[in-house]
Amino acid sequence: MSTHEDHRPKAERARRTDVARLAGVSPATVSFVLNRTAGQTISDETRQRVLQAVAELDYRPNRAAQGLRQGRSATIGFVNHDVDFGVFAASAIKGAHEASVRHGNLLILVNTGGSNRQAAQLVGELLDRQADALILAASGTKSVVLPAGVERVPTILLNCFVPGDPVPSILPDEVRGGQEATQALLDLGHRDIAYLTGTVSAWATKARLRGFRAALRGAGLDPREHTVLSGNYQADSGYELARRLLRRGTRPTAIMCGNDRMAVGALLALLEAGVRVPEDVSVMGYDDQFQLAAEIRPALSTVRLPYDVMGRLAAEQLAGGGPAVQTGRTLVHCPLVMRDSTAPYIHG
Repeated sequence: MSTHEDHRPKAERARRTDVARLAGVSPATVSFVLNRTAGQTISDETRQRVLQAVAELDYRPNRAAQGLRQGRSATIGFVNHDVDFGVFAASAIKGAHEASVRHGNLLILVNTGGSNRQAAQLVGELLDRQADALILAASGTKSVVLPAGVERVPTILLNCFVPGDPVPSILPDEVRGGQEATQALLDLGHRDIAYLTGTVSAWATKARLRGFRAALRGAGLDPREHTVLSGNYQADSGYELARRLLRRGTRPTAIMCGNDRMAVGALLALLEAGVRVPEDVSVMGYDDQFQLAAEIRPALSTVRLPYDVMGRLAAEQLAGGGPAVQTGRTLVHCPLVMRDSTAPYIHG
């Protein structure tokens, strides 16, 4: 029959001293191994004994106690400053979560509903719970108002910014994205390229349009001779703008679209008019939207918004819990994704 001395009750949590006893080392050595403390000379054999004892006892450090000793809670607050958690926010959260877990941090998610008052309240509650750092994110790249209190801990803005950049921000490199998308069409031989943009006032629209014009100028073309029509990033907008483009008579050989939803609307208008894609007209989207761009027919050539990479980078920069994060704006490359909606221009 087993005795209390033989087996600890399952409900009783293993302690550091239990690990030390089983591994035949001091509790301090256990701490040095688990915390990877610099400057300590510990043999590989001893390290393996400690890790084996940790596994056998299913030992988990007491984060609350560690936090009191170290002045850290090993938590990062992710404040989604939008109406809801959309597909792009989910991608950023995934990247931030993976990086946080890898560094032993817990990511706490809150959503402001797009309200500045709610943002200030939630930031205050995260700080009351001793969050070590904050990520403030938005799904549409834009200027935001900093909630009170963010200056108390290291904070990174994700896909948003504050004029003057008093807080570091991570943004997609939309200018380069627009330029590389246009260059891809130029490399396919297209010289008559129309652009159906998104909302005129949007930061992303302006940046992508700068990239579009820069690529045209680089090819010796005059951007003023290329049709630019403004929409609103919705599919019905792409549909109506493409129909307006077709009514003009001379059809471009390629169409850039503000995003993938607009590209889907444009594809429908071209299909209804008997225009083949990509045989007659190439179509380029933007965003690489999940469960859309790759699944329609023809599958969309597009530019991927790297929200997963951006989220991961934000969490990586904040992982140490210290103030040494990059200042200013960090631009993340938006990779080109070529699929079936684009093809070389064939001179008719």
